[in-house]
Amino acid sequence: MEILLWALSALLVGTGMAGTLLPLLPGIPLVFAGLLLAAWIGGFERVGWAVLVALGLLTLLSLAIDALAASLGARHVGASRAAVLGAALGTLAGIFFGLPGLLIGPFAGAALGQLLVRQDLAEAGRVGFAAWIGFLLGSLAKLALGALMLTIFAVAWFV
Repeated sequence: MEILLWALSALLVGTGMAGTLLPLLPGIPLVFAGLLLAAWIGGFERVGWAVLVALGLLTLLSLAIDALAASLGARHVGASRAAVLGAALGTLAGIFFGLPGLLIGPFAGAALGQLLVRQDLAEAGRVGFAAWIGFLLGSLAKLALGALMLTIFAVAWFV
């Protein structure tokens, strides 16, 4: 039974790391679930509650990054409120269309929001691109958070 639990833990962590870049997977929360399961299997002897609280806080940070990345990218270039809202909605809508949706959603949402307010196609494109860059940087940040979580867990487990 313990081997199955370790396999489940590894599956959760692996799927979670893939989910930091792939759509429809709650990446960092899955990593946290896998690490929590591993700590539980070990009786919380090697990885204690302080480490798990730190990992939980990093998980919450990843959720904030998810929610804000594309919107902050658009806001950075002076986007209207409609463009910032459009970037967030485009990101959410993009989730349902897989990787192409996640690549196009933040751009399209921000560009359409900006176009509705200012009706300048060049400016809408610039705002859309900034939202897309924000989304990309957010994905990379989540990947880095996942690697940090794994490192913290490994240090606590082996040291």
